[in-house]
Amino acid sequence: MLLVDLSVPLRSGMPVYPGDPQVVIEPALRVRTDGVNVLHLDLGSQTGTHVDAPRHIDDALPALDALPLDRFVGPAVVVDARGLAPRAAIGRDRFEGRVRAGHIVLIATGWSRHWGSDAYLEHPHLTPEAATYLVDSGVRTVGIDALSVDPTPAHEIPVHRILCGAHAVIAENLTALETLLAAQHAVHRIEATLLPLNIPGADGAPVRAIARIGL
Repeated sequence: MLLVDLSVPLRSGMPVYPGDPQVVIEPALRVRTDGVNVLHLDLGSQTGTHVDAPRHIDDALPALDALPLDRFVGPAVVVDARGLAPRAAIGRDRFEGRVRAGHIVLIATGWSRHWGSDAYLEHPHLTPEAATYLVDSGVRTVGIDALSVDPTPAHEIPVHRILCGAHAVIAENLTALETLLAAQHAVHRIEATLLPLNIPGADGAPVRAIARIGL
């Protein structure tokens, strides 16, 4: 068994979605003065590698703690969407015949290589038709190695609305999906874990996303 970390580190000043709270991580207590080390964390719920609950886009939809745990843990299929131009659309043809109900679908665009640069905002994104296909296929967990499943910035977020409207979970800012693609090509089983913090009523939360590859 091989474990792969799919998360970006949480650091002060790290990239965030335009308009989201900036991240500040600093000591609150120190061993030399207080006897223990404790950090103060100031960050938004959509910071770094995180999951969106349906509540993210509509107060009437389920919050994070209302979702079943199997939304966050399960067998994963990785869809290869690498080599696309900036802001390119990822259509339903990428998913046809490759996904089914119960899969955690991870979309590898390769855009995580741009993390921390302006180019990261120009990531590829799903089309509404692709999102509808995923929902109709019974998929309820979708992750991507980019800032959003919709374009950034966006006045409208149709892909979020389709996925969240189906009570699906969206994971964003994943990394290292190329490693999973290689394992998948070698016909290894992949399981993903995207467990968030247990925050009642939350629209989302950071996660320590990992994948387990069966060798």
